[in-house]
Amino acid sequence: MSVFSRRATLAAPALLLPFAARAQGAWPTRSIRLVVPFSAGGAADSSARVLTGRMGEKLGQVIAVENRTGASGSLGGLEVARATDGHTFLWDASSHIVNPTLLPNLPFDYATAFTPISLVVLFPSAVAVKNDFPARTLAEFVAAAKARPGAITVGTQGNATAGHLGLLAFAKVAGIEVIHVPYRGGAAAAQDLASGAIDAVFTTLVSAGPVVDSGRARFLAVGTTERVESRPQVPTIAESGYPGFESNEWAGLFAPSRTPEAVVARMYDALTDAIAVPANRQRLIQIGCVPVASRPAEFARFVTEGRAAMATLVREANIRVD
Repeated sequence: MSVFSRRATLAAPALLLPFAARAQGAWPTRSIRLVVPFSAGGAADSSARVLTGRMGEKLGQVIAVENRTGASGSLGGLEVARATDGHTFLWDASSHIVNPTLLPNLPFDYATAFTPISLVVLFPSAVAVKNDFPARTLAEFVAAAKARPGAITVGTQGNATAGHLGLLAFAKVAGIEVIHVPYRGGAAAAQDLASGAIDAVFTTLVSAGPVVDSGRARFLAVGTTERVESRPQVPTIAESGYPGFESNEWAGLFAPSRTPEAVVARMYDALTDAIAVPANRQRLIQIGCVPVASRPAEFARFVTEGRAAMATLVREANIRVD
């Protein structure tokens, strides 16, 4: 049975007209709700909380971050897709472009339910292992996996996430077989890594960073093409014997479809203003993000192209929801 109520439908266009009319005047008129469809402490959540304070100052209203997890991020997507109050937005990640294939019976269409505002940040993926795992380098990790095929457990932030797809891609190029352990967010996977419940994670620097900094785990490699400014001592997967390999998660800002252009423009301006604040940029870099802030049209193309590419990957890997 679907996790969604069959009665859940998108609001009729007529219901949106009052807000569209009001938007020509003062906006926002009250606090803004930013739905993050992932767990608190994860990559998407952390980046949102760095920027929303300044964004709220720019807009003259508080922006409240709400974590609405479940169904691979689509429960949060549904909340925003059917919102008609003009003050609800979505801070989404790669599940936005994967879910249309992964969850074909959703009561809304990702392609038409949202207006892309901006690609906000990239989250470099990383391989990290628990403290007592014998490997100190990625090469040693691969050797251990080859010595015990199908025995090493690797956590990600969930099925069909960037971490899962990155793990599949790395396992293929490295010629290894591991056990994928999906979680509801990268922070949860990192916590199990710290406790020793799993051997390794393939998730974001943002999610794994706190447990590595606490001394309960260690990084082996990052998935960017170049070393990350916040972790210059950690080699890339590409330089560790797999040239050209790259794997990143991302976060972007979306509005419900039919949101007036003036409102989209104000949210975009508030976002770019927040990213331009030196302390915010530095904080994003420190936690492992790469600030981007693309224009709405550029982000729309990114989403469209990414959705097509992910559909192919999900089908080829035969990925299913647990």
